[in-house]
Amino acid sequence: MQPISFARSFLSKGLSKSVGKASVASTVLPPAILIGMLGCAMGVNVHAAVGASTNNNNPTNGLQLISLNADEIADENDADNLSNIADMLDVADEPDDSIDSVPDESALTDDADDIDTETPAEVAQVSLNAISPETLKTFVAVVDLVRRQYVDAVNDEELFSNAMSGMLTKLDSHAEFLDAEAYENLRAFTEGDVGDIGIKVNYQPEAGYWVVTEVIDDSPADKKGIAVGDYLHQVDEFKLDEGRQVNDVEQLLTGIAGTQVDIITSKAGRRKHTTTLQRNNSHPQIIETKLVDGIAIVKLPAFQNNSREKLLEGLINLNAPISGILLDMRDNPGGVLTSAVSVASLFMDDTDVVQVQARQNKSRVLSTQGDAILKPLPLVVLQNRYSASAAEVLASSLQAQKRATIIGEVSYGKGSVQSVIPLNDEQAVKLTVANYMTAAGKQIDEIGVEPDVTLSGSENTWEQQALELVKARALDSGIRFVRKNATKE
Repeated sequence: MQPISFARSFLSKGLSKSVGKASVASTVLPPAILIGMLGCAMGVNVHAAVGASTNNNNPTNGLQLISLNADEIADENDADNLSNIADMLDVADEPDDSIDSVPDESALTDDADDIDTETPAEVAQVSLNAISPETLKTFVAVVDLVRRQYVDAVNDEELFSNAMSGMLTKLDSHAEFLDAEAYENLRAFTEGDVGDIGIKVNYQPEAGYWVVTEVIDDSPADKKGIAVGDYLHQVDEFKLDEGRQVNDVEQLLTGIAGTQVDIITSKAGRRKHTTTLQRNNSHPQIIETKLVDGIAIVKLPAFQNNSREKLLEGLINLNAPISGILLDMRDNPGGVLTSAVSVASLFMDDTDVVQVQARQNKSRVLSTQGDAILKPLPLVVLQNRYSASAAEVLASSLQAQKRATIIGEVSYGKGSVQSVIPLNDEQAVKLTVANYMTAAGKQIDEIGVEPDVTLSGSENTWEQQALELVKARALDSGIRFVRKNATKE
């Protein structure tokens, strides 16, 4: 099973060695500390405990695994259970053929042999015994505290899944643990799915908040208890206020099927609560193509494996001469990076598209391949602030070669590549494995692609403005696209 590489955005039983449902016991925190935390309504987060152990300099090298003694245990009857933690950590240090055999290739191109997949020596030689004893004690104490004091009973498997998920999400906002459902949705995305969490919201001036107005049955939001009437305060790092538009919020909640999003909600303004949801309410994406005054308007919603073929099929189905193309990539969250390169290959030949920089490699340049079938046609690309990642790769390469005029607004600015690395048939990790820049070496991350022509005002008028620009450059006589085996009329 090969990893899938994405340029977006658009996470736990990661080890195939099962830890079962081992009980965890630790020292009981003093009552004063417990009271203080409850009085301040302070949350205890397993993610934070895991994240705290990350240290690039690792001053704890050589320290041995913490010895958990019986006199440190709250309940003497739980003493034997502590050995399960030590056993689990020891087992995790052993070679695991089912994981080690998975090739860690970025799958950006077919020549994967050029990619250095060796684990750095400084990482390979660090065992779990090097973790600070204090960090392990804290982790065990937090797990035990949640098991004993959290308002609802929590399964130990769920706690450890959350801990592994937190470890990844603390790396960056794009790293995720993918359970069976999310992994399947992400695999389905390569064939055409984008997803959301299954809610609709509107701003209600009388309340002064964005309010959930609809929750789809059995959607990710519904399963996590999000209800009609809840206030929506924030999506990931974006706070919501009256200045947002409905389309803004919808796009923040939408992304590549299987990816996750954090939302902050409350019940009618009461205590705010953060919920992590996976965009598993998926809906297939269709490349829409229409003909207006000889100009083909192509709406490209995301980059899947078949985007190039679907784009060409749409042009063929117009069954009419085409004198120019308007490529609408508004709200395109990105997708499969090689798909963006394939689409670029329709418009340019022998052209560098993007530079990819992994941690241990020199920059690799991905270039167009094959015949540039659409090269004779004038091209205008329409983008907005939600056009991201692979969409920015395509726009920047077309702009750099002066092959297209980019119009709209500055794009999102996401310049990293995620690789989906299988752990087994049902689980995987989505990990940031590289950064990318334009073919000319310009940074995209947190900058975006500047349009050649800036549009403002209602986006409802943008298509017409873009269309007029293409018309001004249209061919005198159009080109009709037909299938090779089509019979001439």
